[in-house]
Amino acid sequence: MGSNTAEKTYQRVRLGMLLLSLVGIMLSVYALYVETAKESDKNYTAMCDISGSISCSKVFTSKYGKGFGLVGPLLGENHPLNVPNSIPGIIFYVSVIIMGEVHSIGMARTQRAVLTLSNLMSLYLAYLLYFVLYDFCVVCVSTYLVNLALTVLSFLRVSALEGNAETKVKVK
Repeated sequence: MGSNTAEKTYQRVRLGMLLLSLVGIMLSVYALYVETAKESDKNYTAMCDISGSISCSKVFTSKYGKGFGLVGPLLGENHPLNVPNSIPGIIFYVSVIIMGEVHSIGMARTQRAVLTLSNLMSLYLAYLLYFVLYDFCVVCVSTYLVNLALTVLSFLRVSALEGNAETKVKVK
């Protein structure tokens, strides 16, 4: 692959990752809004509350909606890390953007590893969603899909950067 082609691929992948990360941030901010609105007004109905078994607010206000259902039982419900899942989600997607702006193979590989691990968290949360809460959350599933797409793009990003490195070596 030529240097110019690899660079174009890299830029397209970078833009795709940026846009997907922004979608992830928007989904996370919406999740936080829904959770806080539902906690302050029990009669609040979110746009994503479609039926009794398709309800994002049911998921966000469940015991698994804070600290991923792990922090509260381990460290206490009032522990500073026992925050709505959407807060680490926002931090995660901002981190993905920051890592994506660093033009280095090492950072791209780190980003790829982090994104791959995010899919394990998505699988855990999907398990809770389906088998424990017996619910379908449109916002949650959308974030799982964003994480999967970001992971695919992270592999393409690493490949594009490795392509650039190989081309530079051949030129010398």
